[in-house]
Amino acid sequence: MQTPLGDRLYRTVTTVCAAAIPLVLVLLTAVVLRAAWPALSLHARDLAFGTTWDVPRARFGALPAIVGTLLSALIALGIATPLAIGVAIFTVDIGPPRLREPVSFLVNLLAAIPSVVYGLWGVFVLVPLLRSTVMPALLPLGAAISLFRGPAYGPSLLAASLVLAIMILPYIASVSRDVLLAVPSAQREAALALGATHWEVVRDAVLPAARSGLVGGVMLGLGRALGETLAVTMVIGNRHAIPESLFDPAYTMASLLANEFAEASSNAHLSALMAVAAMLLLITLLVNLLARWLVRRVATGLPGGRWSGGPWSGGRWP
Repeated sequence: MQTPLGDRLYRTVTTVCAAAIPLVLVLLTAVVLRAAWPALSLHARDLAFGTTWDVPRARFGALPAIVGTLLSALIALGIATPLAIGVAIFTVDIGPPRLREPVSFLVNLLAAIPSVVYGLWGVFVLVPLLRSTVMPALLPLGAAISLFRGPAYGPSLLAASLVLAIMILPYIASVSRDVLLAVPSAQREAALALGATHWEVVRDAVLPAARSGLVGGVMLGLGRALGETLAVTMVIGNRHAIPESLFDPAYTMASLLANEFAEASSNAHLSALMAVAAMLLLITLLVNLLARWLVRRVATGLPGGRWSGGPWSGGRWP
């Protein structure tokens, strides 16, 4: 029997759309690597491990930008993850029904705010607050904790991490909420029937069943944080040095590209910036591969999870 024309057309269109995505990625990678190859072939070691960025002397050490990118993203992830998962639990299981949808809507609205608005808010609200109130209050801790040492500049790794945390929170919260909603109601009801409290249902029945999706949402937020440019550039201080505390100005790879790409006046400088872009692309790819590995490991129920053998196996309830 001959396949109808509509089915064949539909199959062709979807195949083209599916093939276009990896094709664009391959072309993007090829263009970046081609432009970055002169710098990679001459300064690969310095780019990865050097700390001096001196354009006139053709010294392109990108390690401070790499460290700043990873630190700001990981600190932001540490701040945003418990808040986002807490919001997701509130809007699915804990909060009053009349508040769940409004809170979810307001959190999702954060994702629609342009990054330049976050940057302006950081410059005019967050940075002055950190400089005048938060950092002076934390400075006495610097005697025991090196993370809180240094002068209270305002623009700093801490400011960039806080802005990033707010920016990635709606992504993690939205994915986490959808994952929690996908947990069958029968699982919650069975836990309640076995005598669990409301919190025990969430902790011991809902969260373990949704852990693979939660990991995926967290890694999505990490990928978003690694690539953020404008808002971070406005509040991080843009100092090309490895930060020694949360109060120090820092640099990120995206900020380096945003600040210098338009002013690159030599082929060596331009190639070095494209090499930084290639390294950022590689880091993002590695993060996505790590995310897929973690999601697969968690989803297959390997040892290490509370409920690796299935709901309530070895749990607290009979």
